[in-house]
Amino acid sequence: MLEEIEQAAANKEGPLVVIILGGRGAQALHRLLGEFARSDEKDWLLKRLHIFTQDALAPLRMDNGLSFVRDFERLLGEDFFRKVLSFNSIKTDAEDLAAELGSYVERLESLGGIDIFFLGLGPEAEGASHLAYIKPGSGATINDVAGMIPISESILEHHITKFKAGGTLVSEADEAECRSAKHILTLGPAAILAARRIVQSIVDASTAPAKRESYRQLLDTEIETDAVAREKQMDANPGLWLRLHPNVRSLILADVL
Repeated sequence: MLEEIEQAAANKEGPLVVIILGGRGAQALHRLLGEFARSDEKDWLLKRLHIFTQDALAPLRMDNGLSFVRDFERLLGEDFFRKVLSFNSIKTDAEDLAAELGSYVERLESLGGIDIFFLGLGPEAEGASHLAYIKPGSGATINDVAGMIPISESILEHHITKFKAGGTLVSEADEAECRSAKHILTLGPAAILAARRIVQSIVDASTAPAKRESYRQLLDTEIETDAVAREKQMDANPGLWLRLHPNVRSLILADVL
């Protein structure tokens, strides 16, 4: 994953816009970046990065231990945040969440678009999957850069379990607040498809075995040629949006296959 960022830097002059991945799919990358930030070895790269997160639960205090931002801070370290050009996250404690999401997208687009979008693959019922937090039945379309959708108990459980499995220490108060979140704020299909490069990381099939079927369907499903039928297909299985992008690399552990 680090090689992907370095290759993008070699192919482009000036700043790079990178959407980072929460959860366990990129923890090794984040630890590595944190290590490099403690020296000057990769300063030539770090000082060119605009970092954006891709999704969030809300409303939620920004200092809640179950916020993706807190997890990034833990793994990346203070030196990383000091060296990058910017680190941008959705303010999940904003009074007007829709306006905040709009401002977030404007900031992203003002920097010239996404150079690398790191994605995972979240298993869903019947072998479907989600990208970012675009869930089946959310109604996301090819024109949606971002959106806000209702949360569910299964999403909350998945989110909390993922953080605990990744080593996050969760207080009772933070977990209670997280379980009271009402919305998912997420970048949408239009943002994914507009990225210059997508790098997908899929891990944890040993602890989340449903990922095997979800990945098989991602690979084997025949994409509808009719536009209306394809829109319904993507809404039923948002993981398939990846198949519409021309420049994707998937990094998977052997136990996913």
